[in-house]
Amino acid sequence: MKDRVLEKLSKKFKTSILAVEEFAANPKLYATDLVVTVKKSDLISICEFLCSDAELRFDSLRDLMGIDQYLPEDRYEVVYNIYSLRNNFRLFLKVKVDEHDLKVPTVVGIWPAANWLEREAYDMYGLVFEGHPDLRRIYMPEEFEYFPLRKEFPLMGIPGSLPLPKK
Repeated sequence: MKDRVLEKLSKKFKTSILAVEEFAANPKLYATDLVVTVKKSDLISICEFLCSDAELRFDSLRDLMGIDQYLPEDRYEVVYNIYSLRNNFRLFLKVKVDEHDLKVPTVVGIWPAANWLEREAYDMYGLVFEGHPDLRRIYMPEEFEYFPLRKEFPLMGIPGSLPLPKK
């Protein structure tokens, strides 16, 4: 299935694919997963294709996560864990996000499960999902001005940034 997915993506989105790699948490126990890094500008058309293609049918978004690599260029990444029930196959799509342009198009219109997952990435990393129907914080108070999963956020928090309950 890996070869078929790559073949179809390469044929339709050749210039949109930035990198292809295989990943296995433990290669002795698990099969490798396909990880495809794509241009942020082409994310929606690629996701729509993967979801609607009659053969591939990636009909399930299992997870979406933000990553802070703390690198000078493309500091952040958004990783989409999508799954094809028909083919029993998982694919990881990855987009790189520059620190100075934290906007990523929303995939809620393709996979409604992205709603809360995008809100979580917004709340914890400050990634802004353009077109999201209800982008607001879900863990931290709306007035909280920090993003706790960014690498520069202190492990012990920022004193006085959140009012704590009295004993």
